[in-house]
Amino acid sequence: MKSEFYVPMKEKELAVMLQVEPEDRPDLKEVLSSLLAEGSIMVTKRGRYQIMDHTAIVGTFLSTGKGYGFVQVEGEKEDYFISPEDTHGAFHQDKVEIVGIADSQGNRHRTARIVKIIEHGITSVVGTYQAVGQYGFVLPDMQKLGQDLFIPKGCDLGAADGYKVVAEITDYGKEGRNPEGRIVEILGNSSDPGVDILSIVRAYSLPEAFEENVLRQAERVAKPVSEADCQGRMDLRNIQMVTIDGEDAKDLDDAVSLTVKDGLYYLGVHIADVTNYVQENSALDREALKRGTSVYLADRVIPMLPQALSNGICSLNEGEDRLALSCLMTIDSKGNVIDHTLTESVVRVDRRMTYTSVNRILLMDEEEREQYGSLVPMFEKMDHLAKIFRAKRRKRGSIDFDFPETKLKLDESGRPLEILPYERNDATKLIEDFMLIANETVAEHFYWQELPFVYRIHEHPDQEKIQNLVTFIRNFGFNIRVGTKEEVHPKEIQKLLDSISGTEEEAMLSRLTLRSMKRARYSTVSSGHFGLACNYYCHFTSPIRRYPDLQIHRIIKEQLRGRLNEDRIDHYKAILDGVAEQSSRLERRAEEAERETVKLKKAQYMADHIGETFQGVISSVTAWGMYVELPNTVEGMVHISKIPGDYYLYDENACELRGDVTGRVFRLGQMVSVKVENVDLPNRNIDFGIAL
Repeated sequence: MKSEFYVPMKEKELAVMLQVEPEDRPDLKEVLSSLLAEGSIMVTKRGRYQIMDHTAIVGTFLSTGKGYGFVQVEGEKEDYFISPEDTHGAFHQDKVEIVGIADSQGNRHRTARIVKIIEHGITSVVGTYQAVGQYGFVLPDMQKLGQDLFIPKGCDLGAADGYKVVAEITDYGKEGRNPEGRIVEILGNSSDPGVDILSIVRAYSLPEAFEENVLRQAERVAKPVSEADCQGRMDLRNIQMVTIDGEDAKDLDDAVSLTVKDGLYYLGVHIADVTNYVQENSALDREALKRGTSVYLADRVIPMLPQALSNGICSLNEGEDRLALSCLMTIDSKGNVIDHTLTESVVRVDRRMTYTSVNRILLMDEEEREQYGSLVPMFEKMDHLAKIFRAKRRKRGSIDFDFPETKLKLDESGRPLEILPYERNDATKLIEDFMLIANETVAEHFYWQELPFVYRIHEHPDQEKIQNLVTFIRNFGFNIRVGTKEEVHPKEIQKLLDSISGTEEEAMLSRLTLRSMKRARYSTVSSGHFGLACNYYCHFTSPIRRYPDLQIHRIIKEQLRGRLNEDRIDHYKAILDGVAEQSSRLERRAEEAERETVKLKKAQYMADHIGETFQGVISSVTAWGMYVELPNTVEGMVHISKIPGDYYLYDENACELRGDVTGRVFRLGQMVSVKVENVDLPNRNIDFGIAL
């Protein structure tokens, strides 16, 4: 095999070439297996044997908490499987060096061995302290860590048994010996109000309190708008405009205005001019970049900027003068933006509206229409224009995943009282439509200016994932047309969503379709947005809570003021790739933390309903059971052993469990009655049983 003339061969071909007699072929197989086991040779995907490529690869180790794990390598679609004996003592999220080894078992993932730990990704652990005499252990909340952290005598900071703590890792341990650490923060008793969410905050290293210098700077710059501040800005204080947000919103960073004349719509999207107060490379700016985004957890908001800005001078509060960056668009009857202006402005919002009120107005609620009488004509025109935008986007193939989000109602101690699906209405869609058109307009404007910029991109899905989706949905009588180059147009995805609308399988197939898509991210290259079926897109409309919006506002203002000279262009070229990458990473962290808090509250809610029966839809079927989603968005698992009356067989192609004797079938999308049997709060798992 080391010969330069060797061409990779299958086992049978090797036997022929080596003239191995049929009765000796088991010996050849044993030799090949031995060489595979020691990593001297490997088997290609087509079953051909060749010398192992020992080129080291760097990636991130993702532990499963069960001994084995995977290494994710940037730029590669498929992860490397790492068996328990080949982890080299690596921790979850460690940066590691791996060498590929043979996968003699035919595993789906490529197989590798970790040969070096370059950098530890996790330096502290959040968990529950368990005292054992004069020492103790921290049982990690993150199940992927797999091992408890040993706390030597004198390193417990006085923590009591059962308390939630943060422990710094001082020794990552070796085979047969637990990692060690010392407790650096006591969060409180596990049952204390808010400790559950605080544990998630610490686990994701979300920064909570602002440092004193940042708070002082925010207070110092948050001065009332003066006439001097308004100089050189377009004065829009006499233009009728409103903010439309949720009832609980405090950071109101966007306002909208609309007039109609001679068949043309004049739409204004006015965004708080946060950059007027957050100067580049100031303490405020560095902190905002470090946070990347505001994080919205079940019982709290962790803002990107201090409240003096986010809820104060940068919030477009009713009746108060505010500095803004306005995108003024002229739109024809077909929804085309035929002209636009980007300008620094000063605005004064007429009314602070809520989605609920505006929706009632659009539904012809007489009381609501009477209360906001002077604004009603504008809302009706807005609704009409929004529907034009929506129809236009739909025609070009924009994908609308209309999932009901989860709405939590908590008591003062943080216990969940109610879990509801948060449905979008015409008012929420209206604001979404206006923000989308502003984002598209700004992105296209700067694309043709050929200036450094931060775009929001959504790449085409992987062909393999689309093919898997096509194969899967055919089981339910649906189809997606794929092009000659194995690519799919977003219009085909939207056609699928339309065809499954109202069916029992809708929620399940919609989620599977979403999982086949790539994740949207920030980039300095405008490669288009697949989900929106548009060529140019950015995030312009939320500079209070997203750093990329704040960054591009700075670029827009410099361009408007004629200050984007060669030095400034070179400056932005040097920093924007880093800003885009960091913002994408911090966005993912925020989303994961938000999901974890929702999962936690769902588990707590269902723990109060053990023994009760609910109707739900089968959202997933596996060999070990099925997942059932309730109307309130809670999902739990029915283990195959909890399905009474028969022995059930899993049919992967039909996505169903079928009784061996009775023939009873449990299939994706089917409505079933389930009983809440158990809730595992630490792991946030909910166990259902089939209700007879």
